[in-house]
Amino acid sequence: MTKIAMWSGPRNLSTALMYSFGNRADFAVVDEPFYAHYLRETGLAHPMREEVLASQPQDADQVIQSLTNPISKHFYQKHMCQHMLPSVPRDWMNTVKNVFLIRHPARVIASFGAKYEDFGLADIGFSQQLELFEMLRAESHTPLVIDSADIREEPEPMLTKLCTALDLSFDPAMLSWPKGGHPSDGVWAAHWYNAVHSSTGFAGPEGPLPVLETEAQQELLAKALPIYERLAAHKLAP
Repeated sequence: MTKIAMWSGPRNLSTALMYSFGNRADFAVVDEPFYAHYLRETGLAHPMREEVLASQPQDADQVIQSLTNPISKHFYQKHMCQHMLPSVPRDWMNTVKNVFLIRHPARVIASFGAKYEDFGLADIGFSQQLELFEMLRAESHTPLVIDSADIREEPEPMLTKLCTALDLSFDPAMLSWPKGGHPSDGVWAAHWYNAVHSSTGFAGPEGPLPVLETEAQQELLAKALPIYERLAAHKLAP
C-alpha cells in the first residue's frame, strides 16, 4: 500500500487535497498528526490550543508509529512543514512518498493574516518546507512538488499527473467531495476550514496576487518568495 506524506504550509490547498484523496474508496487520510506535539513544544497560543492538545497524541514517537504501521488501504497524510520541529525524528520520512505542496507566498500571507496576527516566516512553513525538501534530495530521494495554482487551474490533468508520479491510478472521485468536511478533520476545523467546508470540489483559478498592505507582510514576502521560487523550479509541469 502507498503512503503519501503531503508537506504544505498553512492556507494552501492542503485541506481540499486531503478531501480529494479522502473521497477515494481505497484511501485513509489523517489531518496534521504532529499539531499537538508542535503546540506542546512551542507553547504557541493558537486558536483552540487546548482542544488540539486534548485531541491528539503529543508524543512525536507515538505519532510516527501511527504513520508507519501497516494498514489495509493507501494512506494520505496531510502535514504542516512548520510542525516538524527539531524534536521530531525524520528517518520515518524514508518510508513514505513525499510530496511538497506549494503556493505563492503573497496568497499565503494574506490568507493567514486574516486568521492569525503577529506571525513570521517560521509560522508559514516556507523555510521548513525547503529544509525538508533539500534533506530528502541529499539522501538521494526525489520528492515531488506540485503547485496549488496548477491544481486549481486544471484539477483533473494535474491530479492525473500527480497520481501517475505516485504510481497510482487516477480516480474521478478525487474531483469532488461531500459538503461539510471529512470525518478525519482535526478538531481545529471549526476555526480554519470554513471555506472548504462549504465546497464540494476545487475552486477555480485565483485572480491577481493580493496587495500586502503592511510593511511587515511585505518584508515577510521578500523572505518567502525566493524559497517558493526554488521549490517551484522542481514542480510537476501543467
